[in-house]
Amino acid sequence: MPARVGRAFAIGLLLNLAFVVLGVVAGIAANSTALLADAAHNLGDALGLAMAWGAMRLAKRARSARRTYGFRRTTIIAALTNAMLILVAIGGVAWEAVSRLRETHPVEGGIVAAVAAVGVAINAAAAALFAADRHGDVNLRGAFLHLLADAAVSAGVVIAGLVVWQTGWSWVDPATSLAVSAVILVGTLRLFREAMDLLLDAVPAHIDPGAVDAYLRSLPGVCDVHDLHIWPMSTTEVALTAHVVVGWTAEPPAFLGELDDQLVARFKISHATVQLEPADPRSPCARAAGDLL
Repeated sequence: MPARVGRAFAIGLLLNLAFVVLGVVAGIAANSTALLADAAHNLGDALGLAMAWGAMRLAKRARSARRTYGFRRTTIIAALTNAMLILVAIGGVAWEAVSRLRETHPVEGGIVAAVAAVGVAINAAAAALFAADRHGDVNLRGAFLHLLADAAVSAGVVIAGLVVWQTGWSWVDPATSLAVSAVILVGTLRLFREAMDLLLDAVPAHIDPGAVDAYLRSLPGVCDVHDLHIWPMSTTEVALTAHVVVGWTAEPPAFLGELDDQLVARFKISHATVQLEPADPRSPCARAAGDLL
């Protein structure tokens, strides 16, 4: 992990924690559930950044005789845990907002707008730290987009605070917190679903398994492909195993030399294991293939 990425995580984490403290204190002082919702979301961001940072560091540790893949999967566990924590946080905020809608309380709109404006600046600054490296890593791109979305959510809270400040409509504050919670919920459910898919070894969304199968079948000398499995080793690395049936000769198939490079270039599959089988219906694997799911 480059040093600048570690610095980005450290600075982003500190900025989010600082805003959480500010948001909670100001939310209580201003009697604002919208600020508390924003603070809860930033707490989720801080925990998510901390887990993603720790998981990325663990994923770089060398593998052992027992953990032959090392700790790569910790990045998937971190993403799933992050989604669950955010769901709990927005559930609490939404519950409080509904009770506030039933019985409105005075809200200091000016404080809400000022503090949320700080949130816009903090999240935009934190997102900028990940901008340069976001294209090559799904984790970093996710962090960048999440922080950018947070800046937009805080901007919505600024508008709500200004409306309350100018009109005295206290109901706008809990209504805004419900809208913020709904926006967060949509993104979090998507994150939860993606993390569950990764945990259950589903083919990553950016890979078309049919295209991989077609490519392997198009290789010269290949008669058939079966037992094709594609799964995530982490949030950034993908593995593949396949049985490839070829016309058996004394020479290895010509495609072997460049197969790994082609799988990386075409499908971003970085860890491929291919078992070659002779095109012989009497082989044990050929006889068993019809019984496999």
